[in-house]
Amino acid sequence: MFKKIFVHTFLEAEKDSLRLQNEHSGQPERKALIICILTAFSLTCIKYFGSPEFTSTFLSGIGLDGAASALTGWVNDPHNSRINRLAFWVGILNFFYFVIPWIVIRFVFRERVSDYGVKIKGAFKDYWLYALMLLIMLPLVWFFSGTHSFQLRYPFYDIVKGESLWPEFWVWEALYFSQFFTLEFFFRGFMTIGLRRRFGYYSVLVMMIPYCMIHFGKPMPETIGAIIAGLVLGTLSLKSRSIMLGVLIHYSIAITMDLFALWREGFFG
Repeated sequence: MFKKIFVHTFLEAEKDSLRLQNEHSGQPERKALIICILTAFSLTCIKYFGSPEFTSTFLSGIGLDGAASALTGWVNDPHNSRINRLAFWVGILNFFYFVIPWIVIRFVFRERVSDYGVKIKGAFKDYWLYALMLLIMLPLVWFFSGTHSFQLRYPFYDIVKGESLWPEFWVWEALYFSQFFTLEFFFRGFMTIGLRRRFGYYSVLVMMIPYCMIHFGKPMPETIGAIIAGLVLGTLSLKSRSIMLGVLIHYSIAITMDLFALWREGFFG
């Protein structure tokens, strides 16, 4: 079944790409150029501006000392610094993963964001894949949640032993979900669907490279898994023309990892 889905998606994407390239032979692919350049730009900005210290220094450097001071005070609030720092990071991700591409899609490409996978229609036609992938992943998530490298990393929101999970942890999980939505849009929508015309199915492989690289610094099994996830979720987005199943799969695994890690640390008894 997986082979059938892969082969069908590959052939359809390649056929459409070849037809469109023949229709526009000799013309520069403006959309592909913009997407590739914007991808590099967005990932660079996320790397640097994702640090509140860097952003504060940058704001001061351009004369916005008040904004820099306000940001520093907010992220270092002694009562809320953990959640505020994470909220800032998610805000930067969402801005460069979603807002900037949306502006380009709407005002440069003159297209709809639904053309890049933000739609429900057709998203859950292959819902059985969601259930199957969860069944495959849950034992692996349980195993890795007990390893030292994963326990050091997850959950991102550090919880003090004996501290209530409400409300900060669940506020974080809501922010975490928004980050997965915009991440899936950027990689599986903006990049994969956006580059389909120029590269056909190989847009999945083009996307898979930077997607794997954003996992550098995380535990090695997760980074290796990102290669597989990029291939599978990219294929599903090309097949359904929707990112929503990918969002659901990705976040389900992520929140399960957080909860399993907390369980291993004794937060649930």
